[in-house]
Amino acid sequence: MVGMSGGVDSSVAAYVLQKQGYDVVALFMRNWTDTTGVLKGDCPWMDDKFDAEAVARKLNIPFHMVDLSEQYRARVVDYMFAEYEKGRTPNPDVLCNREIKFDAFLEKALELGADYVATGHYCRKDEVTLADGTIAHRLLAGSDGNKDQSYFLCQLSQEQLSKAMFPIGDLVKPEVRRIATELNLITAHKKDSQGICFVGKVDLPVFLQQKLAAKEGKVFIVENDCEIFNRDWSAADSDECPEEKLMELSRPYPFHPKYGKKIGTHQGAHFYTIGQRKGLNIGGFPEPLFIIGTNVEYNQIYVGMRDEHRGLHRKVLRVNANEVHWVRPDLALAEGDNLRCLVRVRYRQPLQKARIRMGKDALYVIFDETQRGITAGQFAAVYIDDEVVMSGPIAE
Repeated sequence: MVGMSGGVDSSVAAYVLQKQGYDVVALFMRNWTDTTGVLKGDCPWMDDKFDAEAVARKLNIPFHMVDLSEQYRARVVDYMFAEYEKGRTPNPDVLCNREIKFDAFLEKALELGADYVATGHYCRKDEVTLADGTIAHRLLAGSDGNKDQSYFLCQLSQEQLSKAMFPIGDLVKPEVRRIATELNLITAHKKDSQGICFVGKVDLPVFLQQKLAAKEGKVFIVENDCEIFNRDWSAADSDECPEEKLMELSRPYPFHPKYGKKIGTHQGAHFYTIGQRKGLNIGGFPEPLFIIGTNVEYNQIYVGMRDEHRGLHRKVLRVNANEVHWVRPDLALAEGDNLRCLVRVRYRQPLQKARIRMGKDALYVIFDETQRGITAGQFAAVYIDDEVVMSGPIAE
């Protein structure tokens, strides 16, 4: 059962499986129809359904549609609203894969008689036999370094991976386009979707105001030489660093109005995220302003000048123990264990050298170099070479 989205990637995924001899069925998901806050013309589901159905006819495979909008709203969109309300920055695409494509959609596919579900993700999967004879499914980066989407799948379980197929994971995007063009598929030159999975590109404050009210608050500018940024990160570099110290270093900077100067107002701290440059509409400064901190409890925003501002950079982050997800449970660390690895905290970010340390109450990620724009709610995905082994949301 191929999750046919109406895009070129899932179209070619269906064709590849067909050529490999599989009995292929197309299943289109209707997940979101509300246009509130969605930029005009973006992600119209009826057009996508038309294109997906046209591809299915061209490939001569059965086509079905399933309405998962109720599950999508409850498990993904409501989660988004709840996270933003807390001042966190969620990744709905990661949740969509865990909760919808490889859960609600998978369940429906199995009901319809499928053995596997396939998507057009640029990632790969293989298997290894463990010492006890059991099979471990490995989630690997896609061969196309520019399109690798393994990060978005970092919350999948072994059970979900056992039923998943990624037919175009060994291909690069130009090759996918070439195949679609040769087949004369309607999706061959269709632009890639952008924005929130199944929702599209949104005006975020307008979208969030469906549930989160606008509320005027103060904006403070904090100078680069402020004392709160005088952290000594060197202690974290030791494998024996006490957990209490790692906990201290993993906390956000303690922003307070006494460290800054009021320069304007905003319409709600929960509408903004760390590292954001646009949206405040405050001018008159020699350098661009970036959001370096938010406080939703007191409805405050803190900004600093220039991309290199120290308030944007941190070296240690934390994933609470109850939110640590091992894609490979057989590789899980015991308390006190350290592991050299590679980490990314957002899609398309180059993998960063780091060490993870399992503590009593949390897993800590200690980067070799400070990282820009780390914010609570983002997923940290841990890799060993090109395999995703663990992930979890950043605690704060």
